[in-house]
Amino acid sequence: MLNRRHLLQAALLSAGALNTAWAQSSFPSKPLRIVVPFGAGGVADLTVRAVAQQLSVNLGQPVVIDNRPGAGGIVAAEQVARAEPDGHTLLLMSNGTAVSAGLFKALPFNPRTDFAPVSLLGLFDIAIVVPETSPHKTLADLVSFGRANPGKLNMGTINIGSTQHLAGELFRTQANLIAQIIPYNGTPAVINALRGGQVDVAVEILGPLKPQINAKAVRLLGVMGAKRPKDLPDTPVVRELPGLSDFNVSSWNALAAPGKTPPAVVSRLNAELVKVLAAPDMVQRLAGFNVQAQSSTPTQLAQLLDADIKRWTDVIQKAGIPQQ
Repeated sequence: MLNRRHLLQAALLSAGALNTAWAQSSFPSKPLRIVVPFGAGGVADLTVRAVAQQLSVNLGQPVVIDNRPGAGGIVAAEQVARAEPDGHTLLLMSNGTAVSAGLFKALPFNPRTDFAPVSLLGLFDIAIVVPETSPHKTLADLVSFGRANPGKLNMGTINIGSTQHLAGELFRTQANLIAQIIPYNGTPAVINALRGGQVDVAVEILGPLKPQINAKAVRLLGVMGAKRPKDLPDTPVVRELPGLSDFNVSSWNALAAPGKTPPAVVSRLNAELVKVLAAPDMVQRLAGFNVQAQSSTPTQLAQLLDADIKRWTDVIQKAGIPQQ
């Protein structure tokens, strides 16, 4: 015979199940808004718009993209952190969110606790390129030269504190290179400096470099992620070099909700995003932006964010980059 405690536990479990079912069935009850910390037309914006279009179909509600660029993504993130935690306002999170945690003295939100991770959307490669006329034919050649000629290698990236800049710092440190990193204001300036001979090598997102690579204006030596690009299977990854087997840096985008969003709502959003990102036409569409469609569980995304916060904070401190 059930005692009073068992009856109470059964009642609580039943109530929890009802609340979960209610949250799932009542969501969404209005249009969704995804706040994007980048301007329109970039890779992140194009990615989230493609995903949002299909997510809207699946959820039966419009999904509106709200571009709020600037201030290192802080403005966009703060808006979502303070939004009603009902799943109708989401943040396009990126590795830039993790960088901000180490780059700024204080943030108006806590990246770990003020957001409920939902799912990854995609990964995109960071490339290492040299001019087509460079004597460095392979990634191994470049590393060997840098080690044998301290201070003679100049590396171009976009602005200090960007993912590309920090990826260059990490590469320089882990590959034991004594090289100068020269920051530029934007990808076109980096490419011009590379082609003009002001820098010997550049670290940049692969997608924007594809036209220069295809035109044989620059030479792709390798990428920094875990695997060789599917469309460039002959391109090595940094971790294939001796002593660098743990090296793995990719840029990523994801969706997150305000921190106190009900788990049932997060679960519903995650399930829909998993379906959207697994669809062959979506995989192909994102590949057109040089993005590898990739979903995750909320827990996996939280772990990725934690790992990146630690990694980039360490890189920022070792590089002596002053906090803003």
